Amino acid sequence: MKIGRRTNPAMAKGFSEIVSDGTTMTISGTITKIVIFLAVLAVCFAYSWLNIPYSSGVMIGVSLVTFIVALITTFSPKICQFTGIIYAGLEGLFLGSLSKLFDRMFPGIVLPAVLLTFVCVLVTLAIYGKKPGIVDRTRKGVMIALITICITSLIGVVLSFFGVILPIYQNGPIGIIFSLAVVILATLCLMQDYDYILRAARSGAPKYMEWYGAFSLMVTLIWLYVEILNLLAQISNSRD
Repeated sequence: MKIGRRTNPAMAKGFSEIVSDGTTMTISGTITKIVIFLAVLAVCFAYSWLNIPYSSGVMIGVSLVTFIVALITTFSPKICQFTGIIYAGLEGLFLGSLSKLFDRMFPGIVLPAVLLTFVCVLVTLAIYGKKPGIVDRTRKGVMIALITICITSLIGVVLSFFGVILPIYQNGPIGIIFSLAVVILATLCLMQDYDYILRAARSGAPKYMEWYGAFSLMVTLIWLYVEILNLLAQISNSRD
């Protein structure tokens, strides 16, 4: 079954291995799954915010575990209803603690970040609903930008071990512009996700792909929220 080209790596792997199991994926079913994932994430976020103090060591450990769970989910989409819940819970714990840290440094920053994330969702849904063809026109550019950012991030991590911080990761105009560009890219990826889910549903993808489609969309939403949080923090820093 051919669904189309993909930009989200998680989508790409899962959709490339679709095998029909007799029941088919629906848009309404996928929406239900994303609501379940986000509910789990929100509960764990709140618990972490209220009860778990930020610890860099713990957060690194949680990040590694979530990465492993994401990999397992990507290569085994049929078990996503289980691994996706685990991933949502772990990300909720991570984001709750991280957001509390940001809120201490920049009081009041978290609520605007959450609201802006949902605004991006509503805007992209409206744009995609009216002009679905925009996805095909931007797909190649989004893929190139994603690869560029991944390579740049890897270089940045390597250089940081030698005490070198790239200007794009520092406070100032360059850092703000880069963060804004990443936010725009993450927002464009939302429309790519909508398109992949719609194509999968129309192509008769198996029912378990509802969980996988919801998982992939959740990954993009988390990325978008973190990038918006970082952008707002950089803007706040520039005002001081």
